[in-house]
This record gives sequence, structure tokens and C-alpha cells, in this order.
Amino acid sequence: MPQAKIGVIGGTGLYQIEGLSGIEEVNIETPFGKPSDSIIIGRLEKTGIAFLPRHGRGHRLSPTEVPYRANIYALKSLGVEHIISVNSVGSFKKELKPGDLVIPDQLIDRTRQRESTFFGEGIVAHIPFAEPFCPVLSRILVEAAKEIGASVHPKGTYVVMEGPAFSTRAESRLYRSWGADIIGMTMLPEAKLAREAEICYASIACVSDYDSWQEKLEPVTVEMVLNIMHKYIDTAKNIIKLAVARMPQKRDCDCASALKTALITDPKLIPPEQKKKLELLIGKYLKGDDKWILAAE
Repeated sequence: MPQAKIGVIGGTGLYQIEGLSGIEEVNIETPFGKPSDSIIIGRLEKTGIAFLPRHGRGHRLSPTEVPYRANIYALKSLGVEHIISVNSVGSFKKELKPGDLVIPDQLIDRTRQRESTFFGEGIVAHIPFAEPFCPVLSRILVEAAKEIGASVHPKGTYVVMEGPAFSTRAESRLYRSWGADIIGMTMLPEAKLAREAEICYASIACVSDYDSWQEKLEPVTVEMVLNIMHKYIDTAKNIIKLAVARMPQKRDCDCASALKTALITDPKLIPPEQKKKLELLIGKYLKGDDKWILAAE
């Protein structure tokens, strides 16, 4: 199986970057089922990059149907340490204009029907999630966006709604009153699962519309979203290209050891099938059958 240090999860049109070499397409089966699609792996200079279309090629999966656990697990199995997510979002602020980019720093979860953890069924983990995005990776994306001349906002609160319908005007105004900046359907549980997998995660969120809080404007449509996203695929590619060259060789952020203080279940009581299922995530913390090895030890 080829290896990749950086994963890119995106939508239609973002499958690879010009200049990649050694391109391969791999199909992975995980304990959580199949990912959204086959994963395209290539190398940019000496760095392995894995591309995964979140909704599957041809956009076959709704936000609720995306196999988030399988996607993150598959990328982890390839050796991915950093995930750059590309998302389209609606804006709650006049200054966040269609075509602008936001590198969000906070999340509000309004999803209802999604499996949001790898754990359960005999093993419990409570990850720290106060800061849901990797600050190191986010800073790299902001700097890269500025360098190519993109209109980028270095922080923002992202409301994750269930979908697939867009917001009502009342919902849009409610989220705006909370102080939220942008809204979309796909950042969770993706970011949460990446943290459980100890993968650094950050997003390039492209503003495609003003959601539906302004009565004087037409409500958001699929056509609006696609028109903007098609224009900004190359921008996202250029940001990723610059970001790849700036990734730290060794991670010293908290993302890399998120399970260090999260695992709480007595290892002797974890069902053997769960240990096997989650070995990729927890294997380095298990010492025999009687204790956890904390990263600080």
C-alpha cells in the first residue's frame, strides 16, 4: 500500500494537483466500511498526498450519507498526519463575501444523524475538542492563501447543519444571532474523527453565498454553490501546493497525542474484537492487557 503524509478531502474537481508524480488509485476496506470512493495518491516532490472526494466522484453521497469514519480511518491507514479539508459554505456576515476564503477556528454542531466517534461498544474515549482545528496547519493555510493573493479570513465559527436542505430564513437568522460566521454540512463529524485519529485537521472554506438571512437576496441554490466552487478549485489547489512545502517534519501540536488523556476504559474490560478493530488508533497506547501507556510515559 502506498503511503501519504497529507490527505486532502474535497468535492467535485479536486482529485489531484498538477505536478504530482507516481499517481496511483487505491481501494481500501476499513472496519467501518468503504470510504466515499477510491483514493488517489501521488507525490509532490518528496511528499505523499492522498485525495479523497468526500461525496464520491459524480457527487453521489449526501452530507448525511458520507462514510466519515471509513474516510478518516482509510487516510490514517495510509500514514496521513495532516488533513486539508475543502468545503463550500454560506456566509452570515456581509464582509464574508462570495468568493472569499475562511480558515475556520471554531465549530457549532447541529447534526443529528451521524456516527461521530470511532469509540463505543466497550471502549470510551473523551478527546479534547475545545480547539477543533489544528492551529499549526490552519496558520500554514492562511499564510499560503495570502501569498497567492486570495481574500482570506484567518478565523471564523462554522455551523454544521444536517442538510441536505438549505437553511430556512429563521434558522439562518438564529445562527447569525449566535455570532456564527459561516454554515455548511460536512465539517462534522469529519474534524472530530480526525482528532480521535490524532490527525491534524484544518479547512479551506470557500464562501459561495449569503445563506438565506437577507430577504433582499435570492435564497441559496445549488447553482450558486457550484458556480463559485468551480471558479475556486484552482485557488484551493495552489494553496495546498504551497502548504505541502511548509508542513513541519515533526508535529509538536496537541493533535498528535489527542488520545493521551482521552482513553478511560480499563483495558482488561475492552472486548477483544474492539481492540482488534481499533488497533490502528489505540495500539501504541496498549501495554499488555492491564494498563494504558500514556504518551508522556
